[in-house]
Amino acid sequence: MIHLLSEPATTEQMQEMLNEYGDMIKIVVDIRRGMLAGGAEMHYECEEVLLEQGSEQDDLWGANWYPARRQTEFESLINIRPRLNNRSMLIQSPEIREKVESITLRLLGGILP
Repeated sequence: MIHLLSEPATTEQMQEMLNEYGDMIKIVVDIRRGMLAGGAEMHYECEEVLLEQGSEQDDLWGANWYPARRQTEFESLINIRPRLNNRSMLIQSPEIREKVESITLRLLGGILP
């Protein structure tokens, strides 16, 4: 189940987002608006939810969140953006990775599975 979060997730929301993969949640973070969508099978599904809610494509970055380890993995097909100097699935910019990590920790980091 996909949840759109601008406030920290509840335990129930975390469990619902974990239903897809068990120990990992696919997330897409809007680094300008400070929100994320998570819980889909594919990153693009989370991206679609954020775009429908007014996010801009250039602000959206995909990652995977592992709640038990409190670890973010900055890799997604949606991150391949040559026009933004990101030519791989991994987020290349340390500044963007830092923003994604900060928002993820704020919204998902307080809940353990």
